[in-house]
Order: sequence, then C-alpha cells, then structure tokens
Amino acid sequence: MGEKIKKLKKIRIHREGTNTLMATLLIAAAIAVALWFVFDNKVPFWLFVTVFSAAWFVVLNFYRCPIRYFNGDTDNIVVAPADGKVVVVEEVEEHEYFHDKRQMISIFMSPFNVHANWFPVDGKVLFVKHQDGNYHKAWLPKASEENERADVMIETPTGQQVLCRQIAGAMARRIVTYAKDNEDCYIDEHLGFIKLGSRVDVYLPLGSEVCVKMGQPTTGDQTVIAKLKV
Repeated sequence: MGEKIKKLKKIRIHREGTNTLMATLLIAAAIAVALWFVFDNKVPFWLFVTVFSAAWFVVLNFYRCPIRYFNGDTDNIVVAPADGKVVVVEEVEEHEYFHDKRQMISIFMSPFNVHANWFPVDGKVLFVKHQDGNYHKAWLPKASEENERADVMIETPTGQQVLCRQIAGAMARRIVTYAKDNEDCYIDEHLGFIKLGSRVDVYLPLGSEVCVKMGQPTTGDQTVIAKLKV
C-alpha cells in the first residue's frame, strides 16, 4: 500500500498480561515473606520460590509481545496473523459470508507461543463480529464453526476480501479483538489477543498463491503465508 501510517505501541509485555503478572507477583511476594518469617526451616520458602518462579516465567513467556516490522512490499502479501503451526491448508465452502469456495489457512497456537495476533493484510476493516460457542480443541476441524470466535473482514486496496477468524480453544476462554469497523488496518498492527491455546483461520480468495505447507511453523507478522492474485 505504499507508505503506511504506523500506529504501533512499543510494548514488550502485552498489555493483556500486565495486571495478571503484577498481581501474581505481589501475592507471591507476600507469601514468600510469610514463609521466611513463620518457619525456622527455610525449605518451604525456597521450594515455593522455585516453583512459583518457574510457573511465573512460563506465564511471562506467554505474554511476550515482540516488536516486529515486516520487511518488504506488502502489496497483495498475506502474512501469518499468529505465531504457531500450520494445521490446515485447503479449499473450503464458506457459507456464512462468502457463500462460495475459499482458500483456508489455519494456524494453531500452543500455550508456549506468543498469543498476540496481527492483521494478515493491509486494507480496511469492513466489520467485526463476535460469536459465542463451544470450546472444542482448537486443532479440530469443527472448531472453526462451532467454537467461540471473532471474525474480522478486511477489504484490501485492490478490493479483495480476506476473513481473519480468531478461535477460542479448549483452554482459551477469552478472545480480545482490537479491530474496529471501518478503520484502516495494516500489516505490523495488532489485530487482537487470545489467551492460552487457540487458533486463527484466514480465508482467502481462490487463486491465491499459498506459500506455506502443513506442519510449518509460522511467525506472526513475518511469515508470508500467501500472495493474493493480482
């Protein structure tokens, strides 16, 4: 899209996790102080500190928010909206919005992946729609239609429509979507965040050149997953 307006916030820990991390740290500090002064034997104190530190750093890793910029021309480029692994690459019938066949690429995020989501293409957000649903395991095919999800429809500068679907999984129980109706959106910007294991589907026009394969790891905002047909 030529020159783009960058609306990035340089955050290394995602704002969705700031309160959780600080609250648990304060509670743990209080417990550690109590263990230190209540027991003459310091084993309970060191055991608690060791176990809590390991768990806290796992959560800290989950809320990482890398500062990323896509290097290169973004015209007709589709980037991975999430860190994870490609679990679906196939043509599907999309009945809710397009009512025709689409090329679908799905990325599964494990609890150890960064869970920030990025816009997959430059364009304009046509609408954002949230739908309640079940919590099947995110890698199952039925998760795309039956699980709780948030749909973001984007129209590219060339008039092609791309659907990005955030899907809650068996563990994920909160989908956060920052996209707003009628706003311009760009690769490099955060689309949203999903807590714990989950999945993101991208529905592309037929004829798009798929650039990834099943099982391939992806890096959000960096891995080119497809090129739209010109």
